[in-house]
Amino acid sequence: MTKSFMRALSALAMLPAVALAPAASAADPAPLSVGFVYVSPIGDAGWTWQHDISRKQMEKSLGGKVTSKYVENVPEGADAERVIRDLAQQGNKLIVTTSFGYMNPTLKVAKQFPDVKFVHVTGYKTAPNMASVNARFYEGRYLAGVLAGKMTKTNVAGYVGAFPIPEVLQGINAFTRGMRSVNPKAEVKVIWANSWFDPGKERDAALTLMGQGADVITHHTDSHAVVQAAEEKGKYAIAYHSDMKKYGPKAQLAAVTHHWGDYYTKAAESVLNGTWKPTSVWGGIKEGMVKLEGFGPAVPADVKQLVQAKEKEMIAGTLAPFAGPVRDNEGKVRLEKGVLSDDALNKMDYYVEGVQGKLPGK
Repeated sequence: MTKSFMRALSALAMLPAVALAPAASAADPAPLSVGFVYVSPIGDAGWTWQHDISRKQMEKSLGGKVTSKYVENVPEGADAERVIRDLAQQGNKLIVTTSFGYMNPTLKVAKQFPDVKFVHVTGYKTAPNMASVNARFYEGRYLAGVLAGKMTKTNVAGYVGAFPIPEVLQGINAFTRGMRSVNPKAEVKVIWANSWFDPGKERDAALTLMGQGADVITHHTDSHAVVQAAEEKGKYAIAYHSDMKKYGPKAQLAAVTHHWGDYYTKAAESVLNGTWKPTSVWGGIKEGMVKLEGFGPAVPADVKQLVQAKEKEMIAGTLAPFAGPVRDNEGKVRLEKGVLSDDALNKMDYYVEGVQGKLPGK
């Protein structure tokens, strides 16, 4: 056999590998780029922190199929619209916006980029390429209220709220109803921070509430300032969004936490496989999107067991935070019997009995 013939055979043997290499490369799709818009700094606790944990969970679950980026501390309004548009122009094919005030800016940009999929968190508007997702925070709030009702000595709880929108009012009212279900004398006092993230205002509001007799405080704001203030003053706190025990190892009774990772993973998967739809998802305790966890050392075993029993009832559908009768704090019957509908929950504009004071502007 000549050397030239052997070289020819070797060259022929290599042809299949050479021919297949480009085809294998072409079969590997580019990873999906996912952009996130955060309303506050990520920090190490709170609303945005929990969303960022979920973003990382999505990346880990899908491996090299996705890449993601985020922009943090974006004010609601014109700045949000600019950031959302920038993310779309950068080539992100799925964009997640994580604050109620991002709803209209997200909708506006979605219309301009029909080939991009958008998910808005805590809103209610959708479009052909815009989905909405929310968690039934109020379910966790009811359970936290049961815990607070058992732990208070003054029968007064304090609540620092961001804005008087239905989502926040659902939480205040569910917390109050949970508290009064085990402690009919309990009352809840509310101070509005008029901001999602302002640690100074949140702290001042918490101190004021404790000065007014609240020995258990909670919040619907983004920082850990309320829990930290309770720790300093020797009072109890229910953390929100994420476990904040590191800021209140003695104060924290428990934390109402939110979990978005499974949803983000499924949303990204559906974009990848072409099955994405502009759904409206509202998941709660049963779906694992809301949890009451991080119980503190001050909670007696029997109280923890009671709260966990109530949680099981909620999952089974035998306990609803807003089962009738539902009365507001001026005595008006808002629901005689049955359970408040989702439509009624999303239009909530009142305090239930047990909450002191009047809503701003009422």
